[in-house]
Amino acid sequence: MNDFLPVIRTSQLFSGIAENELHEMLGCLDAKTQEFSKGAYILRAGDRVESLGLMISGSALIIQEDFWGNRNILSSIEQGKCFGETFACAPGALLNVNVVAQSQAIVLFLNVKRILTICPSSCAHHSRMIRNLLSDLADKNLQFNEKVTHLGQRTTRAKLLSYLSAQAQRHNSAEFDIPFSRQQLADYLSVERSGLSLTLCRMRDEGLLEFHKNHFRLKA
Repeated sequence: MNDFLPVIRTSQLFSGIAENELHEMLGCLDAKTQEFSKGAYILRAGDRVESLGLMISGSALIIQEDFWGNRNILSSIEQGKCFGETFACAPGALLNVNVVAQSQAIVLFLNVKRILTICPSSCAHHSRMIRNLLSDLADKNLQFNEKVTHLGQRTTRAKLLSYLSAQAQRHNSAEFDIPFSRQQLADYLSVERSGLSLTLCRMRDEGLLEFHKNHFRLKA
């Protein structure tokens, strides 16, 4: 577990918690790590979730699939980010998404019930972690609202402009990498990949942007 402390300390969930206190808290929260190969399901739709996951290394996608296999990418999970907390905080709720490893990944699982319940030893930093968890959930809600804004646009071009503009603002730069491949970006924006690629090429030819794979540079 010591090898993972640098990543754990950078996560929003453990913000403001000193390293010497972290060891005690991880034991209190029944922290366990698990490795996943690329393409493996970390969580499956229909599961009941009692623990949230913290991505220690690698990345994953949160994917919603219908009966016919059509998929909608809701978000990506990068190193240091949490997932599954919404369902873990709702006892008995069935997961309605899949979490799939996008690369070789290591996940730290933490028992949410132990976060929300003051333990017998009355760990002083439980209240801090609860505030951090609420902050993380608020951030997830803002990200969801941002995606709704993108999907609310009427054309593929408008969806791309909305998404890329938001990415530039998030990175505070006109040049940035996105966490999706071309197919994944199409799934995220709920558009056809062929139409997405054609629109990107047209925007490039118009001088609005440059791109190579998942690297973009916007032009004024």
